[in-house]
Amino acid sequence: MRFEQRPIVGRITLLSASVKAYKPRHRLEPDPVSGSFVYPSGPRVRLFRALISRCLCHRRRLPLLPMKHQLDFEKPIVELQAKLEDLRKHPETHSLGISFEEEMKLIQTKIEERRRQIYSSLSAWQRVQVARHPKRPFTLDYVATAFTDFCELHGDRLYAEDRAIVGGFACIGGHKVLVVGTQKGRDTKENILRNFGSAHPEGYRKALRLMKLADKFGLPIIALIDTAGAYPGIGAEERHIAEAIAVNLREMMLLQVPIIAVVIGEGGSGGALGIGVADRVLILENAYYSVISPEGCAAILWKDRSAAAKAAQALKITAKDLLELKLVDAIVPEPLGGAHTDPAKTAANLKEHLLAHLEKLLKLTPTERLEQRYAKYRAFGHFQEKIAAPAPTAQPAPSKAASRSSAAQAS
Repeated sequence: MRFEQRPIVGRITLLSASVKAYKPRHRLEPDPVSGSFVYPSGPRVRLFRALISRCLCHRRRLPLLPMKHQLDFEKPIVELQAKLEDLRKHPETHSLGISFEEEMKLIQTKIEERRRQIYSSLSAWQRVQVARHPKRPFTLDYVATAFTDFCELHGDRLYAEDRAIVGGFACIGGHKVLVVGTQKGRDTKENILRNFGSAHPEGYRKALRLMKLADKFGLPIIALIDTAGAYPGIGAEERHIAEAIAVNLREMMLLQVPIIAVVIGEGGSGGALGIGVADRVLILENAYYSVISPEGCAAILWKDRSAAAKAAQALKITAKDLLELKLVDAIVPEPLGGAHTDPAKTAANLKEHLLAHLEKLLKLTPTERLEQRYAKYRAFGHFQEKIAAPAPTAQPAPSKAASRSSAAQAS
């Protein structure tokens, strides 16, 4: 007998039992009352029947329980929030010699101050953790709040539909645009459907098909990036994932319409770059953009994935570092505590930045946009070259005639 925990839609877990090769010790005997065949009684049989009946009678939706997702560096905030919640439930326990309302305000002030202290000095690894927060808004969340009239399109017209990349026509601030982006899942079932946000080759080919359609009708393109990387499975390699990404890089450089890419969470390697070639590249405050994950870098350089924090610091993958290196054009601010604390405000900030950059790009001609796009990517990369100092030239030894003439002049 084997018992499994199987996730069901709505974050409900039901106990299910699968019986394998169960062989009763006794033959079936007819019930004297009903005439049906039943197992004879016994401790082993009673236990088996009780477990099966429990599995069957509990196959109903259980009440949803609140799930709390906290990061390790948020522990001081969580402790204060727990103290505040306890005070609300038991107001008679306060003992600071002040009123109940004043004590609650005091704790709330401490929570805000502690949150400001923590989030104003986050390390690179801590920002990676915030970017991976399970409650962080995904592409479709921003599409629902920052855009209107979204009409999703499907399929690459070559192989299959990839749910890891979503795209379609939408409107933002009076402009008709094409929105394309990588999409993760909220629970296990949706993550399997979305392949955890890691696209197959057909996903990138679908994105390119939609971008060419937008270029045909003169619609600006907005790409929302949130992926740990392209899917590295055998099937993806068989269908040429590297070729699909390379073709996207080449073709996106030649599209004549304005393109804006925004890293809203994880920006992992070629999987992000496959839809990230743009005239303007924006990044949310707590997102990251990297050629490799910190864990992967740590496993290669330090032979230990636990050195991910050190790798994140060395990779320079945070929004501030990328802006200093001129790899992104602007940082979209997030509410204090991350985008997941106030998704509506984050969407409003994103919409404001998108419209500002879109208005500037629409004023340029297609030729000017292509020239600026080419110059932008040609200017990537910073290096210092130390020029060797010229070696001192050896002075030639004076000849004998010159020595005699100088001696004669001296006398």
